[in-house]
Amino acid sequence: MEYGILLALMTYGFATSVTPGPNNLMLLASGANFGFKRTIPHLLGIGVGFSFMVMIIGMGLAPLFETMPALRIILTVLSVSYMIYLAWKIATSSSPSKKKTGSNSKPFSFLQAAAFQWVNPKAWFMAITAQTAYRAEETISAAIIVGLVYFSVNVPSMVIWAWLGQGLRRFLSDPMRLNVFNWIMATLLIASLIPILFH
Repeated sequence: MEYGILLALMTYGFATSVTPGPNNLMLLASGANFGFKRTIPHLLGIGVGFSFMVMIIGMGLAPLFETMPALRIILTVLSVSYMIYLAWKIATSSSPSKKKTGSNSKPFSFLQAAAFQWVNPKAWFMAITAQTAYRAEETISAAIIVGLVYFSVNVPSMVIWAWLGQGLRRFLSDPMRLNVFNWIMATLLIASLIPILFH
């Protein structure tokens, strides 16, 4: 890959990875509710899962949505439904420090975060754009390189959001503040779908 194209891809990857979106808002909420250490599997699941998704799309999955528009509609419906479910889970989650009897509040696992990328509209948009606009040539190796470059800028960008959440833990130790924060995060998660859905 030429230096100019590589630099452009890294710039695009960083800009799209560090800006607010479903993944980053969920990492912020997870960092605040569970701490940075317990959020690491979630963070790595996003990084690996999304990079794998970028590679698969680059190997030929993207044209499938052009030839079968119904698949895009199905994906949109599934994505929105799942995002609403996640927003509700965030809004109604409570601090683990409360240790409620029977509480099943816990952060995303590595596999859950990786699987989530396939129903994340922003992830699809980012992956398709990266593979169609910044790939040097139409080869499998080029598709893999794009995925690896994305991983290299994606993970550090997400660490920022998880650390921000961790930094809010003391302020959010008050149950009322935590409740308000979680509802705000849930609302922003739903709002983050709007520009993607109407793109």
